Amino acid sequence: MKPKTATEEKVWVKLVLIGGAIAYLALVLFLPALNVFLQAFKFGLGAFFHHLTEPAFLSAARLTVIIALIVVPINTVFGLCAAWVIARNQFPGRTLLISILDIPFAVSPVVTGLMIVLLYGLNGWFGRFLEAVNIKIVFALPAMIFASAFITMPFIAREVIPVLEEAGTDQEEAAKTLGATDWQIFWSVTLPTIRWGLLYGLILTNARVMGEFGAVSVVSGNIIGKTQTLPLFVEDAYKAYESQAAFSASVVLAGLALVTLVLKEIVERKTQIKDVE
Repeated sequence: MKPKTATEEKVWVKLVLIGGAIAYLALVLFLPALNVFLQAFKFGLGAFFHHLTEPAFLSAARLTVIIALIVVPINTVFGLCAAWVIARNQFPGRTLLISILDIPFAVSPVVTGLMIVLLYGLNGWFGRFLEAVNIKIVFALPAMIFASAFITMPFIAREVIPVLEEAGTDQEEAAKTLGATDWQIFWSVTLPTIRWGLLYGLILTNARVMGEFGAVSVVSGNIIGKTQTLPLFVEDAYKAYESQAAFSASVVLAGLALVTLVLKEIVERKTQIKDVE
């Protein structure tokens, strides 16, 4: 029997690895996603759109959009400021600051929600004071914004920092030498340089805000029509045996994920083209 050559063995190993990867993705991603779409459209487009016009779904979708519209700009400003400080300065504690910035990646979203409850809940550190001045944080919109802002805090900064470091300060210093103000330098020099990294961070931040479940679930109270976001609506509808409504809402969230992936791919391609140029 003729022994296998090294090339034949490499091809065999490659096919096994590819087949294993495809099988794994099929089990944990493709088949579950396909099942969601099949269940959502099982009774036709009419039933699907009917569930998307119900008051509970519309309220959840509206609240999700409101939170995103508040959190994304806040974290954009914070991320740009943090990225500028870290990328343009060398100071004691810089490494510690970068590590602190990554805390939301390391902490469970559920723990994040619990921390907010322990701070602003009725029995929390500031609970009695907030109750005395009639300000409601937990089980209301403010706590949901705090939780969403915390878990998405690092995305923009983490995408912009390496772009700023790679770009250097030559163009900014040249603009300053020519008499440009700090705002002119930012809008005309810095922002065009970091635009793709910033856009990439914005896409990730928005997707995470709209899809967040754990932290928001803890601090919101999941009150239908008041503090229920789309991910919470999916869970609540499924537990209430309204599986068709849950699958319909899941399709909307899946559509958001697909749009995010497409935008992410476009930004990555633009970034690669810019790097080649």
